[in-house]
Amino acid sequence: MRITNLSMILVALTMLSGLPGKGAENETGAAPMKAMVAREYGSPEVLKLEDVPRPVPKENEVLVRVIAGGVNPVDTLIVSGKYAKEFGTYLPLTPGYDIAGVVEQTGAKITKLKVGDPIYGYILWGGGFAQYDIATEGEVAIKPKSLNYEEAASVPLVALTAWQALIDAAKLTTGQTVLIHGGSGGVGTMAIQIAKARGARVIATASTANQDVLKELGADVTVDYTRQKFEDVARDVDVVLDSVGKDTLARSYGVVKRGGFIATLVARLNQSELDKHGIRGASISVKPDANELNEITRLIEAKKIKPVVTEVLPLTEAVKALQQAATHHTRGKIVLKIAEDPQAE
Repeated sequence: MRITNLSMILVALTMLSGLPGKGAENETGAAPMKAMVAREYGSPEVLKLEDVPRPVPKENEVLVRVIAGGVNPVDTLIVSGKYAKEFGTYLPLTPGYDIAGVVEQTGAKITKLKVGDPIYGYILWGGGFAQYDIATEGEVAIKPKSLNYEEAASVPLVALTAWQALIDAAKLTTGQTVLIHGGSGGVGTMAIQIAKARGARVIATASTANQDVLKELGADVTVDYTRQKFEDVARDVDVVLDSVGKDTLARSYGVVKRGGFIATLVARLNQSELDKHGIRGASISVKPDANELNEITRLIEAKKIKPVVTEVLPLTEAVKALQQAATHHTRGKIVLKIAEDPQAE
C-alpha cells in the first residue's frame, strides 16, 4: 500500500491537461541561469544541470529569483514523458511546481506584487528547478514570515490540495470526523493540520515508522495500516481523504456515514458505491489559488500549520531528490536549495 505523497501524481497532472509545458527555452533573455533540464524523456537521470536563457515575464507575470523548490512525485512522471501528449509537456522541460523566492521583475499589469517581495506558490507550468521562474499573481502569495524559504517551498501544492479537498469539496466543519489515508505524506501532513484547525476529529493512517509524525501533527487516532485494518477503527466518519486509491478506496465507502463525503486524489469514484451508501464524493484536481494560499499563510503564522521537510538537497542533486520522491514513501517533503536564503544573510 502506498500512502505517502503519491497523491501529487494525478492531482498535478490533471491540472496540466491541454497546456504547453514550460520548456527550458520558452522565452529567452540575455542573461543566463542554471536549470535542471530534460532534453529527452526517461528516468530522473535524464535531467542535467545546464546554462539556459533566463525567462522574460509577460505583462501579467513576474520573474522570481528562486531560493528553494519543493519536490513532488509528479516531477518524475512529467520527466518520464508517460503522459506527454495527453498533458502537453514538451521537450526541453524543467520540472518543479513548488517555489519560494523573491520577485525580481514585474510585468506592466502586475498590481499586487513588487520587486523584492518574498513569495511562495504553486506554479502550474512548472520550471521551478532553476535559478529563475515565471509566475502570475494568481499562483503566488507573500511568504509566511515565520518560515524560511526551504520550509515555504514545501507547502503550496500539498497544502492547496488538502485545502481544496477538505474545505472546498468536502465542506469539513467543526465537530466532524475525517479519515485521512497517507497521513505522513506531503498532502497528508497538511490535511491533518488543516482539519484540526477546522475543529475536526482526525483519524490518520501511516506505516509503523510514521506513527509518531501523525501524533505530532495532532491526529486524534492513528492507524498502522501494516498491522490493522482502518475499518476496525474508523466507522461512520463524515469525510474520507484518499491518496491511495485501489483497494483502500474500495474499502473506504463502507466507513462513511450516510450523507458523508469521499475526496480522492488518485482515482475515479464508483458512483454505484456512492449511491449504495448514500454518500457523495469528488475526484480532486488541485489548482493554483493565491487567495487560498493567503488563508494557509494565516494558519502558518498562527502556528496551526507547520511544514514537514524530510531533506534539503542542492539543485545539483535534483536527480537524487526525484528518485526518492518516486518511491512514494517520503515523510513530508523533499526540498531543493537553489540559492542562499536572504533571511540568513
